[in-house]
Amino acid sequence: MITQIRGKLIEKNPTYVVVDVSGVGYWLNISLNTFSLLPDDEAIMLYTHLSVKEDSHTLYGFSTKVEREIFKLLISVSGVGPSIARTMLSSMTTDEIQQAIASGNVGVIQSVKGIGTKTAQRVLVDLKDKISKTFAIDEVSFAESNTNKNEALSALEVLGFNRKQSEKVIDKILLEDKTARVETLIKKALKNL
Repeated sequence: MITQIRGKLIEKNPTYVVVDVSGVGYWLNISLNTFSLLPDDEAIMLYTHLSVKEDSHTLYGFSTKVEREIFKLLISVSGVGPSIARTMLSSMTTDEIQQAIASGNVGVIQSVKGIGTKTAQRVLVDLKDKISKTFAIDEVSFAESNTNKNEALSALEVLGFNRKQSEKVIDKILLEDKTARVETLIKKALKNL
């Protein structure tokens, strides 16, 4: 219904902003990521999502379309409401969320306050295909790290380690450092296996 708001920034807080649009003040709930990207000048534009419930109409604001789309995907999962989705977007960047879902990393999703094991698994199951189709996860670096990942996995297999366990460890390492070289991946993986 309301897809974006452009106006004068009246109030700015880590959890919400008030934007004046032609004399009407709109209260928009925001994530910490959006808060950190807000300009210091008064004129701003935010992409929005209107959440309609029986007892309230709540407007959420986002600095980028990607953040809004991830928010919409997250709230489509049973057990994830707007406040949990906003908490997730506040505690992780959109890239980290996409990477965690695409790689099936339950631990990263579960680290968000309010998300338990079952909900984290549901997020991964429900969104893995949608995230992969909707977002190009930095195609170049992903392909490069994928080659490094495969070489590191082969080396670890030759050393006698289980491929599934090795892959989980390497995925965690790649979340921290997407550009890790093969040698670095193997060294760090050996410490964690």
